[in-house]
Amino acid sequence: MSKDLRSFLLQIAKAYPDEIRVFSDEIDPKFEITAYVEKLETKREDPIVFFRKVKGTKLPIVANTMATYKRLAFSLDTTEKDMVEVYATRESRPIPTKKVSPSEAPVKQVVLKGKDAKLSILPLLYHNELDGGQYICSAVMQVKDPDSGWINCGIYRHQIWDDYHFGVMTNPNNHANYVWRKYRDLNKPMPVALAVGHHPGYYMAAVARLPQIGGELDVAGGLMGEALEVVNGETIDMIVPARAEIVIEGVVKEPTKLVDEGPFGEWPRYYSGKKMVPVAEVTAITMRRNAIYEDIIAAHNEHTILGALPRMGSILRRTKGVVPSVKAVNLPVSGAARCHCYISMKKDVDGEPKQVAFAAFATDPNIKMVIVVDDDIDVFNEEEVLWAIATRFQADVGLTVIPNALGGHLNPSAYAMERTKHGVMETKLILDATIPMPPFEFPPRAKAPVAVFQRVDATRSAKNSADELISLLSTKEEMLEIKR
Repeated sequence: MSKDLRSFLLQIAKAYPDEIRVFSDEIDPKFEITAYVEKLETKREDPIVFFRKVKGTKLPIVANTMATYKRLAFSLDTTEKDMVEVYATRESRPIPTKKVSPSEAPVKQVVLKGKDAKLSILPLLYHNELDGGQYICSAVMQVKDPDSGWINCGIYRHQIWDDYHFGVMTNPNNHANYVWRKYRDLNKPMPVALAVGHHPGYYMAAVARLPQIGGELDVAGGLMGEALEVVNGETIDMIVPARAEIVIEGVVKEPTKLVDEGPFGEWPRYYSGKKMVPVAEVTAITMRRNAIYEDIIAAHNEHTILGALPRMGSILRRTKGVVPSVKAVNLPVSGAARCHCYISMKKDVDGEPKQVAFAAFATDPNIKMVIVVDDDIDVFNEEEVLWAIATRFQADVGLTVIPNALGGHLNPSAYAMERTKHGVMETKLILDATIPMPPFEFPPRAKAPVAVFQRVDATRSAKNSADELISLLSTKEEMLEIKR
């Protein structure tokens, strides 16, 4: 069975049935789905939620599919412990796409063109209270580089203007923005495709930090372990995923014309202000006969988690390319899984931690702070990282401050050259929390001998330890005769 959204949901249903909640009551697409997810998050729960009836549409909605590392790791056939290394390995081994005919492509079971291709047939959501309108934020947007012909993929937000028009918001530091600028400079229409609903491998590939424009479709194959099936678009010269639930085809007819969009709740969990964006006109909508609309609940856990693992894998690959002794990378959720980056490495010479940090900044401009630690520190244990800063870091030699660097424009603290205005720049920090090289004398870490640590089994306590302790403490005291 080829991999897609449905195959993944079936796998989860069999392996982790407790992680799926199906709701049969009719739900309002205006804020209610976000409210359900938000309420579950307050209980520290992130199940997949499936809503069978959605007001105003015939299509059901599934959300939170990729809201946990456990499920993302499962989609890569691995565990949370090994997921970053496995992701990086699979990303480095792309599998070319497989072209299929329209009759073999489930996404071609329903084809709507012209006036029939109305966005309102989809369950378009209002996500957060102050959003500027209805948004599609779960689509992988595909655009084609006019120079190379390569297809670039990314996940962006798309405000709905009416039945036939949607906004195309691209980040200044993402490749899709460079592609749009090429069409703008050529003053030529830019074709776009929005694919909604697929296997997590396709989504993760879309947010991978690849060094060139394009390649994500082949990376999706590498992540899924099989070629991504693709089919020709109906109205645009572009291949699209054949096993997607829905594909919206469109054209930015006037790439030089921009309109206001926003605000919108973004990954930092704040609202971003209004943006100037180009507008695409819908030319076709194709979908499965009983399509499922997959949504990513913006500014909530899935929005954060989905973007984190691919970035970690990409950063691990790129930093290892600079310094091969890099061991592990973590984008902690405490840093919005974008802004802070913890990297462990075996340092051989002074200066290597900075080189590693520079590579991380170049891979993902959203990163504001890189903390580099030795390879005995577990970067997924935040207490250990903070302990390394407390005991191995001194700011006058270990802190590097880089102002006026390209950053994450969606971060509310990002600034323009006029520091009183919001912009696309941030001040980057590097914290070198590695042990100084000789001749500096640094004491060894206090711990039990390795052989003893490996020998003992801390799980072999009494089954009813508390009862046993109570029994021991309740035993009648006896005088012990001490022989001299």
